[in-house]
Amino acid sequence: MSDYNLNDLEDISEILKAMAHPIRLCILKGLYVEGDKNVTTMQECLKIPQSTVSQHLSILRNKGIIKGKRNGLEITYTITDELVKKLIEVIVKNKL
Repeated sequence: MSDYNLNDLEDISEILKAMAHPIRLCILKGLYVEGDKNVTTMQECLKIPQSTVSQHLSILRNKGIIKGKRNGLEITYTITDELVKKLIEVIVKNKL
């Protein structure tokens, strides 16, 4: 049937659940299209409170989808999961 076993599919399912929110999809799309960003830049783009952005970033970070790199007081985020990059690429190309 496929090269994936049930454990692999459970891991993929958890990634999809973490992505399955409009704000998180928007964050991931922005990171994919525009590159690394900090919370303030995301908050200004999304026009939502910084605390809300931080909550969504925490979910993505806890699932290993993104990581933050500290530079002084600022943390810049990037997508680290290759599957997520591929999924976002499909979404961007199909304008979903």
